[in-house]
Parts: sequence; C-alpha cells; structure tokens
Amino acid sequence: MNLDKSKKRIAKKVKMGFQGYPQIAIEYLGTSSNCANEVSIKFTLEEGASVQEERFSSKDDVRENEVIQSAIVKMIERSEAKTVLQTAGVTQSQ
Repeated sequence: MNLDKSKKRIAKKVKMGFQGYPQIAIEYLGTSSNCANEVSIKFTLEEGASVQEERFSSKDDVRENEVIQSAIVKMIERSEAKTVLQTAGVTQSQ
C-alpha cells in the first residue's frame, strides 16, 4: 500500500475519536522528537481487558516506512478496531 494512503487511512480513523471497543493505540518512540525509530501498537478488546502490544522498529523513521505503516493499517482492519488513538509527536525513549 502507498505510504501516503496508509498515513491518510490511519489519520482518518484517529480523527473519528472514541467509538468504543476494540481499540488500538499507536505511539511513536524515538531518541529525538525528529525521528521515531520504533512504534508501539496496543490492542484492547474491551474495557478492563488486558492490553496486547506489538512493536516495530527501524533504523530510519518508522513514520516514513511504507511496510510498517501498511502493517498498522492491516492490523486496524483485521482487528475491526472501532477506535484508533494516536499519541501526538514522538515519545522520548531511553
């Protein structure tokens, strides 16, 4: 899937806000605010359920990695997530 198309599909789901469960939370992690080397995707089936986490990393910025962005879109589709949350910016990782 095209990188721009993937980003737009993710942004559209995020913009919809809370719609219920299942829910996916996306957080980009990096050593600086300019480059996210890792992304954390957390899946919650229902309120109070345990959270399942998947992480992807790259030497370059994961936000510009077509394969990782496409994988995130596929995870959203396959899990039939009603809500997609995304942390703004890049969270500093140690």
